[in-house]
Amino acid sequence: MLRVTTITIILLSVQMLFAQKTIEETLEDTYRPVKKNLRIKVEDTLGNNGFLPVSIVKGKKEGPTFTIVAGVHGFEYPPIIATQQLMQEINIDSLNGTLVFIPIASRGSFYNRTPFKNPEDGVNLNGAFPGNKDGSITQRTASIITKHIIPVSDVFLDIHCGDAPEDLLPFICYYNNKSKPEQTQRAKELSETSGFQYVVSYPYTISHEEPAKYMFKQAVQDGKTALSIESGKLGNVQEEAVVLIKKGVYNMLVEMKMYGKRVEPTKAPIRLNDQVYIKSNKQGIFYSSYNAGDTVQKGAIVGHATDEFGVLIEEYKASKTGIILYMLATPPINKGDTVMCLSSFNPENE
Repeated sequence: MLRVTTITIILLSVQMLFAQKTIEETLEDTYRPVKKNLRIKVEDTLGNNGFLPVSIVKGKKEGPTFTIVAGVHGFEYPPIIATQQLMQEINIDSLNGTLVFIPIASRGSFYNRTPFKNPEDGVNLNGAFPGNKDGSITQRTASIITKHIIPVSDVFLDIHCGDAPEDLLPFICYYNNKSKPEQTQRAKELSETSGFQYVVSYPYTISHEEPAKYMFKQAVQDGKTALSIESGKLGNVQEEAVVLIKKGVYNMLVEMKMYGKRVEPTKAPIRLNDQVYIKSNKQGIFYSSYNAGDTVQKGAIVGHATDEFGVLIEEYKASKTGIILYMLATPPINKGDTVMCLSSFNPENE
């Protein structure tokens, strides 16, 4: 029995190693065009078993490798549906270069219908990077993406939306990493040609030794051109959000000379680069008459919370004048929750 168990463990280890190598092997194979769907096995010592779905689409001609990831949070449905449609719509014979799709990065979160954390191990994938190959299933998933997906990518796109409780203004964003000016400039160019009305940049303040935590921030830290789309909200599939995501991807592929023609002429984007976050100090029931996309003035009361008896316990004031990028839009509120994110443009942040 011991010998059989030992052999089984060895075989599983070999299969895991082989599965992870198939990503690089598929990309290194010179045969074109080809599409391969891979299930990269992921399991941990807690008894969690699963896989990371990876689809590799290699066009007729060589070119850049563009990676598209959805479903880092399992309740963010428009990015997942848009990615599903893109995988079916792309004509491989018209593609230059390679597309790498991860259609649902956190399958545990998706199939258990939970926002933010994977209930299998209680870990938020978009806080687990660079990951841990010996950790829980989510930490191992992050490690696979860091070690096997990010390194082969020329451009890395992380697609999100407002989660189950969040209202959100659609936007595309990148990190203003001044230590990597070439990659930052390319991310800015791709963002501005995507067709999204709002282009948001975030300051990049971590050192190379610090954990990136967020997935596309890990790609930035690793020297890649990386950006993120936010489109959709409130745990539903809005068709307009799906269309907007796809238009953004197609426009970026056109800009990279990888695929097709521009979906429609792009207008000059509205640029935002100065974000502040209003936080809750109390647990209670949240109320607001505002929506994502509204402009608020500094000092305005943008919401309040009551206790279970309807007694006012906290008011929330805008700390600056700005546009609401996203905000809490459901009644439950906990201490430390982000009530809303306000954004504006500050020339000094360029």
